[in-house]
Amino acid sequence: MPNNLVIVESPTKAKTISKFLGKGFTIKSSFGHIRDLPKKEMGIDIEHNFEPKYVVPKDNQKTVTDLKNSAKKAEFIYFATDEDREGEAIAWHLREILKPKPEQTKRITFHEITKTAIDDALANPRDIDMNLVDAQQARRVLDRLVGYELSPFLWKKVARGLSAGRVQSVAVRLIVEREREILQFQPQEYWTIDAIFVKTPHWGVSGDANTPLDLKNLPDGFFAAALRAINGQSLDKFEIKDQKHAQGIFTALKNASYAIANLETKKTAKNPSAPFTTSSLQQDANNKLGFSAKQTMRLAQQLYETGFITYMRTDSVNLASKFLQDSRDYLLKNFGDKYCLEKPRVYKTKSRNAQEAHEAIRPTEASQTPDLIKSALTPAQHKLYSLIWRRALATQMPEAIMNNTSVDVETKTDATYSFRATGQTIAFDGWLKIYPASQRETTLPELKKGEVVDLAKLTPSQHFTEPPARYSDATLVKSLEEFDIGRPSTYAPTISTIIDRGYVERIENKRLKPKDIAFLVNDILVEHFPQVVDFKFTAHLENELDDIAEGKMSWPDAIAEFYQPFKKNLMAKTDTLSKKILTEEKTDQTCDKCGQPMVIKTGRFGRFLACTGFPDCKNTKPVNGAGQVEEPEKTDEKCELCGSPMQIKHGRFGKFLGCTKYPDCKGIKRIEILTGVKCPSCGEGDIIEKKSRGGKTFYACNQYPKCKTSFFAKPINEKCPDCNSQLVYGPKGTYKCSSKECKFSKKAE
Repeated sequence: MPNNLVIVESPTKAKTISKFLGKGFTIKSSFGHIRDLPKKEMGIDIEHNFEPKYVVPKDNQKTVTDLKNSAKKAEFIYFATDEDREGEAIAWHLREILKPKPEQTKRITFHEITKTAIDDALANPRDIDMNLVDAQQARRVLDRLVGYELSPFLWKKVARGLSAGRVQSVAVRLIVEREREILQFQPQEYWTIDAIFVKTPHWGVSGDANTPLDLKNLPDGFFAAALRAINGQSLDKFEIKDQKHAQGIFTALKNASYAIANLETKKTAKNPSAPFTTSSLQQDANNKLGFSAKQTMRLAQQLYETGFITYMRTDSVNLASKFLQDSRDYLLKNFGDKYCLEKPRVYKTKSRNAQEAHEAIRPTEASQTPDLIKSALTPAQHKLYSLIWRRALATQMPEAIMNNTSVDVETKTDATYSFRATGQTIAFDGWLKIYPASQRETTLPELKKGEVVDLAKLTPSQHFTEPPARYSDATLVKSLEEFDIGRPSTYAPTISTIIDRGYVERIENKRLKPKDIAFLVNDILVEHFPQVVDFKFTAHLENELDDIAEGKMSWPDAIAEFYQPFKKNLMAKTDTLSKKILTEEKTDQTCDKCGQPMVIKTGRFGRFLACTGFPDCKNTKPVNGAGQVEEPEKTDEKCELCGSPMQIKHGRFGKFLGCTKYPDCKGIKRIEILTGVKCPSCGEGDIIEKKSRGGKTFYACNQYPKCKTSFFAKPINEKCPDCNSQLVYGPKGTYKCSSKECKFSKKAE
């Protein structure tokens, strides 16, 4: 019996494939990339067409030896790595290391790990696509050149440990520019006039502006409306600009008579969204499940490698004809004719490089419902699988039909005032039956044109415009995609990188906020290395990588086009720019220890005031966002070492208590940020806010290490009614159970 060697990149994938291949096949894993550029040197021969120097890392030596031994015994070697550029490059690296005879080598790919897909791949092997390999090499070399040449510049001119990257620096720029919009935002006042009307006759509430009514649960006969026009002229958002204007309208309207001036009802159809691509999956999982892009891709990888979903790195929205037929069969059997389409709904792929992966992300089997495989998945995997399954099946269901009603209520006093009420009901749920959307039904009472209605409540409300929201994982991925920056495989690692490198932090509601160092580095790159962070130029490079993948461009030519002007500019800036020019802001402060001027500097951990007499004088002081000195605040706490008063100081991990006798006494004490929740485990300690070494916020018992209770979300002073575990804040204004096994959640009060 022939011995065939099948090599994949993941041990989980190897285990799943082994279920479908019988005797005569040995399945091995390369554990990802088997070789790479060296860690401690550039590894690129710039003078000779940017030739990369690949090495096998020490940790991979054992795997290489094992694969070589297996390859010697094999009649055929099947490289079955993923079907994108990265997978193609892994296959090529394996071939370069194992050096099999050409007739021994077979490259196979499949979009899903099922018996049918694997048998089809084995029956139709192909050669390694060197265009895809070259595109991957070009990206790797390009990113290495930027990182290894620009990062040392930042170390020398700004601070050690900083990094720059072709995509990561653009992502930081987006976040920094959004933060500046927020900081510069000036709120603008405006007012709205809202009313609640009731069909006449009704119990005596007419004209009573103080009637307590719940807008979300209005009694029968009541409906809400908003002032939308005066004398037939639609109101601009800022038309009612102050309280005086609003009060004048309120006075004119509170005792007026009202009637239905116009009533219109029409049906509208709402189509389902396209099946998931990598980008849309990351966005939906973030919005609906609260998953980060990194978490989503990790879970999707697990679902793919265990055979539950198709390949998760794709820009395509196509669905296989077999899946379309299987979906129809499932829907017909479980929901009936009215929830099936006569012909499959087909979506068009917009992305240019979608040929790398031929299908959208979907379940491998339409009949494999989330409930059916729940026991085989972790709770997080089950949530993501359910999202993917419902989205894919929904694409093959009829459109939802909505009844939309608009009612205009008018009164004529000194002018004609028109209020608009809208109602929406679902006439036919269609695809909403399986993939519920945020579609809130609002029912209006039966009304007729000319009918008189009573005013139950009239409310002038003051509003202020809100600044733009900070980026979430979902909105940042969407922006990167809109600018054509990066590709599906790069979104999640890019976000992780800018957090890990200290440029960005996650704050409440998992929003991305830039740190002080991000502003400084971004401004330096924008001013002195504009190409690196230019949106259009970065997108242009991505398109050139696509050209390489399609065999339309030589990868060394693409690298040279970028590198030569980049290197020339880098050398010039290295000679002409000093650390002092780039990182110091002059102030009118003088050092209280030596009398020399003080400047504001920015280090990896934020802005601070420093003496220009450094290193002879090392006096520093913390400053706030406005550049003002934050003098140490004395407290009633006594130093445990010398008994002197302690004061609040600032360090790399935030505020702490330090002895006023420093440096003679180095006594310090952590400042605890209480949550108001007692530890549910030991009952002695309090749950406090803490930060990890990576700067991530978590919540833990202050009796550590005696008690090691901790939570990743902020706890509330309430226990879960289902399992008695601690409740914590969840996504989108909810509370949820802290136990991974419990699914309890409720709206925050």
